[in-house]
Amino acid sequence: MTAKVTLSFSDQTIADARHWAERDGVSLSAWIDRAAQERALRSIFTAHAEAVRRAKLDLEAAALADEEEIAIVDAEVFRGRRRAAR
Repeated sequence: MTAKVTLSFSDQTIADARHWAERDGVSLSAWIDRAAQERALRSIFTAHAEAVRRAKLDLEAAALADEEEIAIVDAEVFRGRRRAAR
């Protein structure tokens, strides 16, 4: 499913995005969609890393995260909003 939205970008940002989309051989919409997805994933990863740091877990324990850790990450990332199903 896709949604049509109207967005505003600075002239430089849109010029850069067009350049990179062309270089990657994708449409501007596809490039911006991928950039937004990558940013969202970085936010989730950062929130998870922060939750792990606060819990003082080692990497092995972090790989075995339980439901409480997932709830901590969700709370940090989604701030009370429900996560969209994928």
